[in-house]
Amino acid sequence: MKKKTTIYDIAKKLNLTAATVSRALNNNLKISENTRKLVHETAIKMNYEQNRLALALKSGKSFNVGVIVPRIDNHFFASVIRGIEDVLYPQGYHVIICQTHDQEALEIGNINSLLNLQIDGILMSISNAKLEHIDSFNNLLKKNVPLIFFDRTKDIKGVSSVTIDDFKGAYDTTKHLIDQGCKRIAHFSNDRLLEIFKNRYLGYKQAIIDNGLEFDENLVIETTSKVEEGRKAARLFLDMANGPDAIFSSSDFVALGAIQEIKAQGLRVPEDICVAGFANEPFTKFMELSITSVDQFPLEMGRTAAQIFLEEVKNTKEKRTEKKVVLTPKLIIRKSSLT
Repeated sequence: MKKKTTIYDIAKKLNLTAATVSRALNNNLKISENTRKLVHETAIKMNYEQNRLALALKSGKSFNVGVIVPRIDNHFFASVIRGIEDVLYPQGYHVIICQTHDQEALEIGNINSLLNLQIDGILMSISNAKLEHIDSFNNLLKKNVPLIFFDRTKDIKGVSSVTIDDFKGAYDTTKHLIDQGCKRIAHFSNDRLLEIFKNRYLGYKQAIIDNGLEFDENLVIETTSKVEEGRKAARLFLDMANGPDAIFSSSDFVALGAIQEIKAQGLRVPEDICVAGFANEPFTKFMELSITSVDQFPLEMGRTAAQIFLEEVKNTKEKRTEKKVVLTPKLIIRKSSLT
């Protein structure tokens, strides 16, 4: 049987004392960040297995953090998770990922399961806007478990959040389409009970009004974030006598579906109809007809949420400060909207 790596082996490898290695592995702030990072990286390379049970008993922490997202087969949420891991792994935390598939029952089950695992905190994007299980969130707060929302949020006192300025992202995109000469701009929205989609709708609407165009509610349609939904929605508008000359979609997948349908009907993008999406999914830049979209900086969102968690863990004996961080989006202009 292969001998297990000990802190003494790591200490010898790095020419440090065993006490220093131990403190670094336990993220003692008296040890410099560079040394802590070096020790953690060396421990991984040497297959060192920390006795997490003993560590948890000693510190009162499990060093496990739950991340709850609607789905992980999505570049945005996968990138947020990556950002969270970038910050938490070097601090000795393990990340447990749960999916809700936009179902409230699964969300409640995920929260309860994570609580049973003595989780140190939960970072999450809510499943939908019609949540009725506020008790689940309040239960976390009563147990003094940090809860941080990102992207899709619920306004709960004492809960921090990290979002982007969806209003600005939508406003800038709509203004860009207007600058291209578009006058009848359709908006493919989503469930506007969710703040992110409501704010994208409001940003679109305000840009229309501010630029002297007539706002037409008939040019707004709710969809889900699927390619086929984009095709269906585009079909509806293309059948109109006075259809749109541009489409701003709150989802890149819906924008892609719209482009497919526009082309299928013998029209051209952007010559006949300009199209822009939201989220800057990887496929938007690799297509022959690259798609204009809004970058939400998901890596930064994840890292920021993780940093807030670390701050809240550090301040457990004090009153936690509720933080509302709003990141600035960036419009990425590509071929689908350049006339």
